[in-house]
Parts: sequence; structure tokens; C-alpha cells
Amino acid sequence: MMSMWVMSSTAVQAKQASDAEVAFNKEVLECAAYYEIASDAIANMNAPQMAAVGERLKQSSQQAVTLAKQYQAEADVEKVLASQKQAQLDSLPNNKALGRLMGKYKEPCKSLLAEPQKRLDYWIMATM
Repeated sequence: MMSMWVMSSTAVQAKQASDAEVAFNKEVLECAAYYEIASDAIANMNAPQMAAVGERLKQSSQQAVTLAKQYQAEADVEKVLASQKQAQLDSLPNNKALGRLMGKYKEPCKSLLAEPQKRLDYWIMATM
């Protein structure tokens, strides 16, 4: 009887993201939004010499979204990503002035994607 409760509890837990995972995903999706915006801006520049940079940014965005989907349902990930992207776009003076976003996200996002477990561990401790 006890083992059945543990199994059903684990199944429920697997579908429900913890507070730490939700906070972690918010940061991951902030990065995904930043990378998407930067990639789109570079693509709109029509500067062939920047194509490789734009592609790397696009891949980083996809990597962040894939990471987020490990911790939350796809629908939640898409919803948060859209919200984050719109908030970042709204914060820009115009869609070509990315300096503010770069200053805020470039290094933290690079670190997060390089060592996601380290950042998740932070959120686990912060939400205890």
C-alpha cells in the first residue's frame, strides 16, 4: 500500500514544477528571449559578416528553451517565453538598441547555459 502512494506521489511530482524549477526556468527563458531578440536584430541588419553570430545566438535560444522544457510543461515554457520576450522588447528604446539587454543578460546567460545545474542548485537553496 505504501509503495503505491510513493509511486503516485512521484508521478504527480514529475508533472508539477517545484518553486526552484519555476524560478530557474524564468531565468532560462529570460535568456532565451534575449538570445531570440539579439538574433532577430542581427538578421534584420542584413550584414553577412554577422550571420555566424546571429546563428550562435539563435542556437543559444533553442538550447535555453530545450533546457526549460526539462522542468516545465511545453505550454508553460512557451507562455513564459512570449511574456519575457515582450517585456524585453518593451524595455528597449527601439528594436536596434540592444546595449541595455546585452549589459543585463550577456554574461549571466552565458554562465547559466554553461553550467545550468549550478544555477538550479542556487534556486533550490534560495526557495527552501
